[in-house]
Amino acid sequence: MELRVLQYFLAVAREQSIIRAAESLHLSQPTLSTQIKAMEEELGKQLLIRGTKGSRKVTLTEEGMILRKRAEEILNLVRKTEREITLSDQVIVGDVYIGTGETDAVRFIAKAARELYRTYPGIHYHIASGNAQFVSEQLDKGLIDFGIVFGPVDHAKYNSVEMPFKDTWGVLMRKDSPLAAKAAVSPEDLWDRPLIVSQQGDNHGALTDWMQKEMSELEIIATYNLLFNASLMVEEGLGYAIGFDKIINTSGSSSLCFRPLTPKREAGMSMIWKKYQIFSKASEKFVEEIKKNAKVTCKDHMQNNQQTLL
Repeated sequence: MELRVLQYFLAVAREQSIIRAAESLHLSQPTLSTQIKAMEEELGKQLLIRGTKGSRKVTLTEEGMILRKRAEEILNLVRKTEREITLSDQVIVGDVYIGTGETDAVRFIAKAARELYRTYPGIHYHIASGNAQFVSEQLDKGLIDFGIVFGPVDHAKYNSVEMPFKDTWGVLMRKDSPLAAKAAVSPEDLWDRPLIVSQQGDNHGALTDWMQKEMSELEIIATYNLLFNASLMVEEGLGYAIGFDKIINTSGSSSLCFRPLTPKREAGMSMIWKKYQIFSKASEKFVEEIKKNAKVTCKDHMQNNQQTLL
């Protein structure tokens, strides 16, 4: 299967028309049709459902939808590899790809990028947001260089740098809700409330342990992938969203507030990358900066704690 033909296939999927795809590719319609037909014969599967004479619209079969997803990943990886090889012997410029969930740790990444920018303004950063499954899949496929994950790290697969801080679990709610008057939220407060929780479910058992109930025993009215979307549901009065602090702005005129859990629950996080991964020069500089900043931050925390004890 040639990369060129994958590009042809994606054009057809995008345009939903062989005629329009041929025009965008500057090919004749018969040439494009022949290439796509040859691909179907090679794979032994029908990829497109051609429209009748009265309808020129082309739709994808189930196999076609799978190929579209994989073709996009393959071509993105090819472009990423080409850039890394082309730039490997030149000055330090290039792209760093990072996958992360919603966390205040993005500030730590931004500070490292800001420091590097002063010396290497040719490095550019691309942040992809998603849950833990998304980050792991993107990392394993080589579509991102680094991932920010919560909880324990699989050291058989990944190298890692532990982030020098933790996110705090809590509840996002309307300021006029009954629980807003409390300084912190206990498990009993949520047992009979409509809850909005992450699609990832329980975080390594931490939420179940804190709740003192199984998730199936709770009134989970909705799930979310990004806390911002959950915040809109909370704002409309649908329920209480369980998530991390410092993600949604609850200051000023916001109708929302955040209350931490009690007993307190925190989530540690790490930046991970595949073992034996060969980095571009840009990625090498980035991970060096992250390691350096993590050490400095840990040292500052220790000094602050010692001063507090004194």
